[in-house]
Amino acid sequence: MGYDETGRREPPSDGAGPWVALDDQLPDEPGPDRVAVHLGWEAVLLVGAAVLAYLLWQAQPAALSGSGLRSLLIDLVALGLLTLAAELSLRTSAVNLAIGPVAVAAALHFAEQGERGVPAALGPATVAAVLGGLVLALAVVVLRVPGWAASLAGAAGVIGYIEQRTAPVLAQGEHDPRRNALYLFAGFAALAVLGGAFGAIRSVRRLVGRTRPGGDPAGRQGIAAAVVTGLSLVASTVLAVLAGVLLAADATAPLAPVNGLDLTVLAVGTAMLAGTSAYGRRGGIFGTLLAVSLVALFLAWVQARGWAVNRWAVGGTVLAVGLLVTRLVETYGRPRAADADGAESPTSGDGAISSGWSVPRTRPVNSWSPALPTEPVRRPVDPWTTPDWGSGPRRWETDDG
Repeated sequence: MGYDETGRREPPSDGAGPWVALDDQLPDEPGPDRVAVHLGWEAVLLVGAAVLAYLLWQAQPAALSGSGLRSLLIDLVALGLLTLAAELSLRTSAVNLAIGPVAVAAALHFAEQGERGVPAALGPATVAAVLGGLVLALAVVVLRVPGWAASLAGAAGVIGYIEQRTAPVLAQGEHDPRRNALYLFAGFAALAVLGGAFGAIRSVRRLVGRTRPGGDPAGRQGIAAAVVTGLSLVASTVLAVLAGVLLAADATAPLAPVNGLDLTVLAVGTAMLAGTSAYGRRGGIFGTLLAVSLVALFLAWVQARGWAVNRWAVGGTVLAVGLLVTRLVETYGRPRAADADGAESPTSGDGAISSGWSVPRTRPVNSWSPALPTEPVRRPVDPWTTPDWGSGPRRWETDDG
């Protein structure tokens, strides 16, 4: 099974029967995705982040300088790692809903074991994240179940681990990530922007979007799709652990053993606010960095004003706006459609008229038809078989004769 020069799926040949089951079901959307809608939305996010930074500076100037700025950057990076985890799984249409509980479990573990040092506390948590991500990936790619359902089951198990603690946990280690806040922010920014630019390549989009809904969702999607989806689930779980470690290291108060689902809602909503489609495959370039900055600045501004911050309400609002962004991306980010004749649609082709009229492309004339229809060929009539010759009674043999 292949694709022609316009990107349409070609039917398999007669000899390709054994390979059809292993072929990957790529999305039936010819042509590259349009990135202009992402850049336009990212400009809106940039303006919003600049406005919130100005409001925060007016409400509390110390929050943008010195130790206040370093603490803000750590919070931004922690939220950014969770958003990257959500975005990775969203791109492959297998969203990982366990990232919030995993982050809280990692934070509690690091708070309890931090006095042993960062490597000793971080190592077991990372190994557990890799193993848990592999189990989740096997459930998704082998059983062909939705990622949200499998990860929700995993989240329930992690929440059971969290609820074994009945009291808040105070961080025991002396590691202070604020000393390296600028480097951590630079690393996150580079990872977000380079990942977005890499994901904007057409072949990469098609690779990570192989499990995008289409046809039978329980059908086999191919080996490449299984590998990409499995790696995204493992990587998202590890990123959630790193985010939890940052939250624990930066905490100035004991960590409460909460379920962490509010962090999942906030992270998934921020990823969709950045321009990542809820259906998979599509995403922006600078959107993750800008959306995370906007949400982190908003939380810092609300806290500086002395208002009560409800993370559920913030996450729900961000998620609702993200759904609208998904509709925007899916409507204006899809490739330019082509009709059956190979002509571009009036709404997306070059030189298309805004009124909806377009001139179709000329096609080569393979055959022509004459102006008058062809006379049918008549067979000669045998005179000896006509009714006048021996087939009826002779006239002189009748009574009248």
